[in-house]
Amino acid sequence: MTTPTKIASWNVNSLNVRLPHLQQWLDAAAPDIVGLQETKLEDARFPDAALAEAGYRSVFAGQKTYNGVAILSRTPAEAVQVGIPGFEDEQKRVIAATVGDVRVVNLYVVNGQDVGTDKYAYKLRWLEAVQGWLMRELLAHPKLVVLGDFNIAPDARDVHDPAVWNDDHILTSTAERDALRRLYDLGLHDAYRLHHEDGGVFSWWDYRQAAFRRDMGLRIDLTLVSEALRGDCSGAGIDREPRTWERPSDHAPAWVELAR
Repeated sequence: MTTPTKIASWNVNSLNVRLPHLQQWLDAAAPDIVGLQETKLEDARFPDAALAEAGYRSVFAGQKTYNGVAILSRTPAEAVQVGIPGFEDEQKRVIAATVGDVRVVNLYVVNGQDVGTDKYAYKLRWLEAVQGWLMRELLAHPKLVVLGDFNIAPDARDVHDPAVWNDDHILTSTAERDALRRLYDLGLHDAYRLHHEDGGVFSWWDYRQAAFRRDMGLRIDLTLVSEALRGDCSGAGIDREPRTWERPSDHAPAWVELAR
């Protein structure tokens, strides 16, 4: 009987604040690989030793106050790539590494602020660069998992109120969803949707308006698997429990299991 490989994504919204939460969750959920976003730590302050005590090796790329990404794994990661090759960007939003025979790409996708703004245009350029890079990654690494905070809700099932989160709204606009669809067209599959057709399951809730208590959320944290891994995808979900803890991240971990 095979033991599934559990791969997760979590926007921790400040690892400095959320390290105890991460340690608690790693102990309870026991993932094999985790992509973190919004660590908000310079590399010199990354809690490498504390996570090693929990049984995880870390590769990371951070900056003060904003952004920051990391990949944690039980076995050492290899062939680490920071940033999108050929795309100049000072923001630490991308890290990729090979763990065993699986290539993991961890993305903290640009928020975009509002439709029509400069930040929105930057988001679309950034996603176009990601698409080109992932096309090359898939050729080199057919067993690919792309995960992260995508800052895009794939369709109306993934928002609490489609009338509000419509084609003209940031995170759900037509151009953003089209950009995500182009990633699917490369041969990537939303692992959650491989197992769940239902709507109303979310991974992010605003801190305001008692949004979590009222379940006014969005599913914007995704785990995508390549065609070569689709048949191995034995389960996927979102773990809401850490969002109930004191001083939580506004995101919950999303995960996928691969029966290897």
